[in-house]
Amino acid sequence: MAKKNVAEPETLGEAMNKTELFLQNNGRKLAWIFLALLVVAAAVWGYRALITLPRAEKAAEMIAQAQARFDGQTPDFELALEGDANGAGFLEVIDRYGSTPSGNLARHYAGICYLRTGDLENAAKYLAQYSPVKGIPGAIVNAQNLGLQGDVAVERQDYARAVKLYEKAVKAADNNLTAPMYLRKAGLAARAAGNAAQATAFFEQVLTEYPASMDAREAEKLLGTVN
Repeated sequence: MAKKNVAEPETLGEAMNKTELFLQNNGRKLAWIFLALLVVAAAVWGYRALITLPRAEKAAEMIAQAQARFDGQTPDFELALEGDANGAGFLEVIDRYGSTPSGNLARHYAGICYLRTGDLENAAKYLAQYSPVKGIPGAIVNAQNLGLQGDVAVERQDYARAVKLYEKAVKAADNNLTAPMYLRKAGLAARAAGNAAQATAFFEQVLTEYPASMDAREAEKLLGTVN
């Protein structure tokens, strides 16, 4: 008989922790970083600059408008998605400039918006459409994207899938900030699934490999809840 789940899945608010909020608040900077990478590529392939670069620049301008709604003190996620007469939304950026770096990033942010408004189906759809990018800033966003897909799986009570996605998030950006967080979430998902041994292994990994992390103390507490 499967072990009864005594732990509530993390709420959407808990899922958007300090790391995700930092990325959310610095989204415009990330868009311009991606644009800068594209400029370098366009310089190498100069004949493409006449078409590729202007599109990328326009897309970056449009995504900044959507992020203004996303990053505000009182975020309006529906407006950030749909846009209005005063500015584009993430969905318009995807529709018009989906092949640009900003279009790719817009898919990620659209997924977050749907997640925050409780539309799990579209959240999963758009998060999965994001293509991983290279570089340190990209690795952090890649990890966040996988972690958010894990959060969607938790909300759907698909704990086995959540564990796999959190493990991928750890590998995508193995650092002292995000990796222990996703290991802790993997442990929570494993515990919710009734897999005590797996949950214990994840919590112990946080303590062993990331003892100075913010999640280590929480992992130590969580070990006492696994039996």
